[in-house]
Amino acid sequence: MKKKLELDKSKKKIPVIWMAVGIVLALTLLVLRLNWMALVCVLYCCVSAAALLLSILFKKKVYAPMVFGFTAALAGVIVYYVIWGADAGFGAFSSGKAGFSTAANRLFCAEGNFFTRLLGNFLLALPCLACVWLLYFTAKRSWKKEGVKKALAGGLGVLLTGCCVFYVFTMNLRSKPHTERLWEGHDDYLSRVDRTASSDSPNVLFILMDDLGWGDVSLNGAIYDTPNIDSIGENGLNFENFYSSYSVCSPARFAAMTGRYPYRGYADNVMYPTINTLAPFAATRVFNAIEMGANADGMLGDEVTMAETFQAAGYATGLFGKWHLGDYGEYLPTNQGFDYFYGSHHVNDMTPFYHVREENGNYTIVHGTDELKDQSRATAWIHEELENWITEQAEADEPFFACYTSPWPHAPVFAGDDFDGVSGMGTYVDCMTEFDTYLGELFDTMENLGVLENTIIVFTSDNGPALEGSVADLRGGKYLAYEGGQKVPFMIRWDHNNGALGSAGSVRTQSATLVDLYPTLVELCGITGDGGQKKNFLPQDRIIDGISMTPVLKNDTVIHTADHPILHMKREDIKAIQYTVPADSVKERYPQQTYDVLEQNDQITFKYFDRIQNDNSAFFDKYRNNWLHILTDDAGENYNRATVYPEIADEMHEKLDEIQQAFRENRRGVLETVQTGTEA
Repeated sequence: MKKKLELDKSKKKIPVIWMAVGIVLALTLLVLRLNWMALVCVLYCCVSAAALLLSILFKKKVYAPMVFGFTAALAGVIVYYVIWGADAGFGAFSSGKAGFSTAANRLFCAEGNFFTRLLGNFLLALPCLACVWLLYFTAKRSWKKEGVKKALAGGLGVLLTGCCVFYVFTMNLRSKPHTERLWEGHDDYLSRVDRTASSDSPNVLFILMDDLGWGDVSLNGAIYDTPNIDSIGENGLNFENFYSSYSVCSPARFAAMTGRYPYRGYADNVMYPTINTLAPFAATRVFNAIEMGANADGMLGDEVTMAETFQAAGYATGLFGKWHLGDYGEYLPTNQGFDYFYGSHHVNDMTPFYHVREENGNYTIVHGTDELKDQSRATAWIHEELENWITEQAEADEPFFACYTSPWPHAPVFAGDDFDGVSGMGTYVDCMTEFDTYLGELFDTMENLGVLENTIIVFTSDNGPALEGSVADLRGGKYLAYEGGQKVPFMIRWDHNNGALGSAGSVRTQSATLVDLYPTLVELCGITGDGGQKKNFLPQDRIIDGISMTPVLKNDTVIHTADHPILHMKREDIKAIQYTVPADSVKERYPQQTYDVLEQNDQITFKYFDRIQNDNSAFFDKYRNNWLHILTDDAGENYNRATVYPEIADEMHEKLDEIQQAFRENRRGVLETVQTGTEA
């Protein structure tokens, strides 16, 4: 006699333990309030669905405790996103479509309330809930035709498993950050910035390339010409030793915007789109929940950005190109200090990729949603928007702070029709030639408008090259803490600088890094606070890791000493620290040494790796431990000097550990003593 399918309500050990695990996972999620825990709960549901299907096929049973455990875990996810969700709750269906306007689609652009989150999250989970309970009642009831019952139960088991997998890619994954928030200090600081900007104030044009190597501009020895990029250094300063503050996109942009290392804001890795259709690569929206800490989906809104500082000081602020620091709510550029944004929220090798126009936290998709296929017009479009915006500000006699964050030469590279094939060196150089040409046109426009002379122009890159590009004689590339990953071009020009930059056309040899840019621009532009009582006014409630570069700009003076080292980070770890010391101090400690590097230089720059993966793919499993370099004569990081200067290596190792521990004890970098507007 064939065995009948039945509902097993007995307290067998394995089903009961399975149920307990589901309940514990749900409770843990509600206590920890972390996105990755929600994913764990949903994966538990996927495994439970598969286990229920197997029990139907082989045991002819539906175990009631497993159904209850499944329901508990899924209910925990629903409750979590209803209470702590950061959008209206419609998950991956919150995707932009051609002609999409966030102002006209509030439910699909991170706006909502308790009831919309309840509706959205319940609807997303409804297929799973319906399948599991239909399965429960199918097994519970007696059927005249046992074959029909078994077939229906088996079908529901298959459907439940499929619905669970589908739910992983459609579930809501936007939740409120669960960390110490700094809104009070953020608002207090901005309220105290003096609104003193006038038509005489210097403008700022900050040009940030994407994946451009140190050797990818002709002023640094590129084998192709970039005359308009070079003109910035030729009419201003060119740095030999400038570093990004991270070796990959999003964290470096965080550092530039805040003057803080990305660890402070859980911005330790690439940020992925949180919106997507059900097209291929919808899985990218899952990555933030795994990679980012504290549910951060971008640069937290309570970070103070230099755009907010300049906006508060009375500047018009605009961003043109790539944002890559979040795509909804508090993470949008026009919620982070920019009056206007044209460009992409995401990087050009991710889905979705499209250009938007954005003001006041609302955006409209400009050219449709299929730009990933053909990005050949991106440079022209971004140039046109930037040029028009600067023209508007100049004609209105308004000082401006403009960020030109080019998507190039990040792969996949494209060049416009007029530039495709012009270099004879491939699309990478064609793309750079196009960018350089349009940059020259922008400078001509600014000169005709009469604003070029009084504009501080900064040119740099977010990190070193990836698939193509030149690091010259350096080691490594993108995503590595070696020189090739973080040493990038840096030029600054300000014709009307009153001596702030020293002699035009000079080269600066001393080191600086991207977190230094924010305090530098604040000082150069004379931004003050509290009615002029505070000069070079920066946020008061948090650690600003950067230090003003003005001593380097004026006199090539060392700023990154042992008391203020440059950090080379990857994920949440400090891989290396770097600082400069007087050569005489080294000779005093090692009087027996008469090495050329000590005799021929006044300053010596050391870089120390605690532990770093080998960059030689043939020996990918090898690590360099306790590795000390002197960058002054070995920029290629070819030789380990730890055995020659063991005490210095030990000191740098100890300092690295101290800084790492301080970071972990004070993740957000909150200052213990905060001066508020009334206390100052």
